[in-house]
Amino acid sequence: MRIKKVTFGFLFILLTGLNIQAQQVPTYSQYVLNGFLINPAMAGADGYSTVNLIAREQWIGVHDAPSTYALSFHTKLMKNSFIKRKKSVRTKEIFGFSDGKVGLGGYLFTDHNGPLSRTGARLSYAYHLSNKTRRSQLSFGLSLTGYQLKFDEDKVILRDPDDDIWTSARQSVFIPDADFGIYFSTPEYFIGFSADQLLESVVRFGSKVSSQYKMERNYYLFGGYDFELSSQLVLEPSTLLKIAENGAFQGDFGVKLFYDQSYWGGLTYRTGSAIIIMAGLSIDRYVFGYAFDYSLSSIMKHSYGSHEFMFALKWGDNSKRFRWLNR
Repeated sequence: MRIKKVTFGFLFILLTGLNIQAQQVPTYSQYVLNGFLINPAMAGADGYSTVNLIAREQWIGVHDAPSTYALSFHTKLMKNSFIKRKKSVRTKEIFGFSDGKVGLGGYLFTDHNGPLSRTGARLSYAYHLSNKTRRSQLSFGLSLTGYQLKFDEDKVILRDPDDDIWTSARQSVFIPDADFGIYFSTPEYFIGFSADQLLESVVRFGSKVSSQYKMERNYYLFGGYDFELSSQLVLEPSTLLKIAENGAFQGDFGVKLFYDQSYWGGLTYRTGSAIIIMAGLSIDRYVFGYAFDYSLSSIMKHSYGSHEFMFALKWGDNSKRFRWLNR
């Protein structure tokens, strides 16, 4: 092959996703704090209007390692005016039972993996069904996604600049897609299921079309439960299972401890991949979170780990929009 073996091998793994599910789509460690990024049904599910920014730098110290940035917004459209008197970062505890059933959201993202970048946007629609008696909510969501795949020519080293594969691959391509999700929550627990890249689009570079460049469909199943240890301490175990269409599997098994609904720390094990340490705090309507991934693979010999920063702004605690139902 005229392209250097190391470069071609990287691109092949990235596009085919044969080794692990997370190669084609970004990985998030703080998914519980912003589940909307992996499940469109969570648009407005907590009753807040939320702006969320996530910055993730993977394998610090490794040249051209993956990095992800995402800016999202979602809200619930309300018919009645009511007030919410208590804010919490624990979304299971937030309920605004009203005539409002529609949630809207969207986010912009950019994801870089070596010479390949993926930049795009997603628009989401959610429908929420609340049960006041059981104090539960069932949500359905659908989103439309469009993104551009592009190679950075400066990061690809060629032995032959006129290589036929590179002549086609050096062009950027636009890919449309869709996602679907279901989310069920109560004040004590939550569970969600979603699937992305439903269309399994085929990547086309110029006139070259190959089924091996198909964007694999991915499935997500996550859930958690709150155990109240005291009036101020809550222990929350949670799980995220990710399965790709090709059968690749990855699981996150974690636990977080919340203090006074404003401070938390946690530990997560990602199967065959990493140990994740996370912490955060909530100040009024501002939420800050940080996660450090310690890789279990040999890459840790050359890396300082992965770092993920999260900032969220939540509002809606005024008399014109929300009310609070005590637990």
